Amino acid sequence: MSKRKLAAGNWKMNGLAAALSEIDALSQSLQNADREVVLCPPATLVQAMAAKTAGSPIEVGGQDCHAAASGAHTGDISAEMLADAGARYVIVGHSERRADHGETDDEVRAKTEAAWRAGLVAIVCIGETEAQYRAKETLQVIDTQLAGSLPDSVTGANTVIAYEPVWAIGTGLVPEMDEIGEVHGAIRQRLSDRFGADTAAAVRILYGGSVKPGNATEIFAVPDVDGALVGGASLKASDFGPIANALAGH
Repeated sequence: MSKRKLAAGNWKMNGLAAALSEIDALSQSLQNADREVVLCPPATLVQAMAAKTAGSPIEVGGQDCHAAASGAHTGDISAEMLADAGARYVIVGHSERRADHGETDDEVRAKTEAAWRAGLVAIVCIGETEAQYRAKETLQVIDTQLAGSLPDSVTGANTVIAYEPVWAIGTGLVPEMDEIGEVHGAIRQRLSDRFGADTAAAVRILYGGSVKPGNATEIFAVPDVDGALVGGASLKASDFGPIANALAGH
């Protein structure tokens, strides 16, 4: 059985309660297809979005979680809390968390394990900066982040990998299609080397970095691209719907 493609939207620090009106428009715009659609709103909207999407083809995820299940961690949120609020996924290791909060591969690994502990699917983000890209260090960075960020019990059911070239996020810049293919192929090979070919084939590898309705079809045609992690374009149904529907054809 082939794995289901995935369109995941990361709202980042955007969205008040009124933004939930986009859910109805998105649900109506989605074509019937065997692929998953996930929205990751701010923590303040997870429970309300989960209630609103019940019975729809849209799942809900969190944008981050603490490694601990509970405790004296003011301002943090645990994977168990996200699950309790109705989430099924959680993003860990996003480049903005790594850059803004200094998250290390070890911390991302612990958060991935926390996601599994709570029954969530971890969307583990990896990717190089512009300086690393210009220095042709992309594959070296990917290797290091994969080795450090992934625990040993990865399966296609509990983990999604999101490759996000940091220099392409929110900039409108997109790598060449053969560059995306090279990195995704390398990720698949690294997964195969560590976890075996069957697991590597089952893990979905998403591309993230200025995915828009205008380039989604071309990106989704690249080998080893199993979907997208979408930022700003996921905030509006008029943008995210066409991206998710473009995925349905691949």
